[in-house]
Amino acid sequence: MSGETLAGGSVDVAIIGGGAAGVGAARRLQVLRPDLSLVLLEASDRIGGRARTVQPPELGGFALDLGCGWLHGARTNAWTGIAEEIGLTVDRTPAPWSEGGRQLRRDDSDAKAARIAANEFFERIYAYDGEEDAALSALLAADNPWNGYIQALGAFLTGAELDRSSVIDQSRYDPGQGPDWRVPQGYGTLVATYAAPVTVHTGAEVRRIDHSAVDHIVLSTAMGDLRAKAVIIAVSTNILAAERIAFWPPLPDKVEAASQLPLGLANKLFLQLRTPEVFPADAHILGSYHSGRTAGYQLRPFGAPVIEAYFAGDLAHDLEREGIGAAFDFSVEQLKRFFGSGIEGMLSPAVMSSWASEPFVGGSYSYAVPGASDQRQVLAAPHDQRLFFAGEACSRMRYSTAHGAYETGSAAAEAVAKTLA
Repeated sequence: MSGETLAGGSVDVAIIGGGAAGVGAARRLQVLRPDLSLVLLEASDRIGGRARTVQPPELGGFALDLGCGWLHGARTNAWTGIAEEIGLTVDRTPAPWSEGGRQLRRDDSDAKAARIAANEFFERIYAYDGEEDAALSALLAADNPWNGYIQALGAFLTGAELDRSSVIDQSRYDPGQGPDWRVPQGYGTLVATYAAPVTVHTGAEVRRIDHSAVDHIVLSTAMGDLRAKAVIIAVSTNILAAERIAFWPPLPDKVEAASQLPLGLANKLFLQLRTPEVFPADAHILGSYHSGRTAGYQLRPFGAPVIEAYFAGDLAHDLEREGIGAAFDFSVEQLKRFFGSGIEGMLSPAVMSSWASEPFVGGSYSYAVPGASDQRQVLAAPHDQRLFFAGEACSRMRYSTAHGAYETGSAAAEAVAKTLA
């Protein structure tokens, strides 16, 4: 719903944020406590949050995920079962970068040496036993010729450069069991479709949460004031850190936790292929094994007439600021090294994400700055058993994922169900 007013309304539970966490919380609460009235408030004009699927007509209706696209840890990923439950398809084709997938390389010796160096780097992360936290960059081997490759991988994982990201936080990361699978209809389609049974108001930006009264909470929104007994806050850390939602009384511990769990950046550019049959489907290449400023490229996902370019970290910020033309030029230059100069005439820019510029998000997925890994628990902790927090940044081990977000939303719903017994 949009264009309506909430003024004077009252519900048992208000959920702020229509991404994977908010939708998961709403659906779980409907099962646990169908007697409770609830509403989901989304500031933007769509449901899905950082899961966003588009279907450009000029690309034949193929679903393209501008945000999250892979069911990581698919066998234990809640969205795998949800997709099948609501009639969507789970494609179990191996990810092109995984065992059994199709990874194209120009120099296998370089690729092998780079992978060995990266494996040794990650072994150092998981074996880390320092008394104090450190930046991931501290674990780089001096003068290692593959440090650029490792820096690129680090940016893909965290959305930020190695010198800004916590070793301890990365050592805790565990996406769950199983390979990476996909939903051909799109991850964004999956989240939005799952939200269908929920009462949703889009265009309902929440600007203030007054929790000073004992028996109710007042949410000041773009559609008027709404009263609730409990509130689940499932918005990005960048929104909380910027105090786009004002709390009264203030919650400085939440703002501080969010500021130490900022959103990194990963963007996608889809390049349209004029002669797609020339390229293999569902193959992957890395633009460079020698530089941290590189993109990963997936060729013809699901056979679509596109190449998906994936940028992260500082490179993603630079290209987002410069625009789709700059991202296209960067991608073409990298692809020319692999396919030759003739590829330039086969490509044109189709669509690109710009997550740092998304007004109600501000980035892609959270990372912990060095020393801040325990801030995830601080952010996730309920306040006064009336304000509950959810989102990927609240997940100790599955941060940065849509299923981590879902799990925290579900946990918040369970806590609310008990509180309002």
